[in-house]
Amino acid sequence: MQYSYIAVEGLIGAGKTTLAKRLAQQWHGRLVLEEFDDNPFLPRFYNDPERYGFSVELSFLAQRYHQLKRTTEQDLFSACTIADYSLGKSVIFANVTLKADEYALFRDLYGIMYKDLPRPELIVYLHLGMDRVKERIKERGRSYEQSIPIDYLAKLQDRYLDHLQKLDQGRVLVVDLGQHDLMHEPLVYAELLREITAEVPAGYRVVAL
Repeated sequence: MQYSYIAVEGLIGAGKTTLAKRLAQQWHGRLVLEEFDDNPFLPRFYNDPERYGFSVELSFLAQRYHQLKRTTEQDLFSACTIADYSLGKSVIFANVTLKADEYALFRDLYGIMYKDLPRPELIVYLHLGMDRVKERIKERGRSYEQSIPIDYLAKLQDRYLDHLQKLDQGRVLVVDLGQHDLMHEPLVYAELLREITAEVPAGYRVVAL
């Protein structure tokens, strides 16, 4: 592996955690998984987004910051670090969730906290169409996710791609999964590995599997 820090991104149900676990196991890397179950505001946010939006986003920002800070302070005996998110996820979700004045304050906090953390050398974004995303959410079976509006998910996807295209450093690989399933299609997974392990040029790149 030529990258020491890879972040896997995507919408809810895209397969971020599954892929991150598989890559970390294959490359004997250190695995960093988002601790979203520890956010007490999340179920309340899905029931009342306007009331709990700022609370849930600020809570996630703090959780992600502390987790990634702990990770970077540990010794680096692993060949690489694989995370199922990057801190940039916080500003993407906040951009969709928060009102303008709340978002302005959030961006200030994000800028202060993020400047001290290392950026992923490669971000792999798993892209799925909205129909597939809704199918995945249904399969996951988390009750508080079932009522997420499709337009909210579509906005998130748009903000993700816009954010990743505007990153001024690092490498971004957007992987269009189409109808494929990485867990059950070994040839597709092998193709993804080839794309990741190849020298990805700096900037934004899209591939279809």
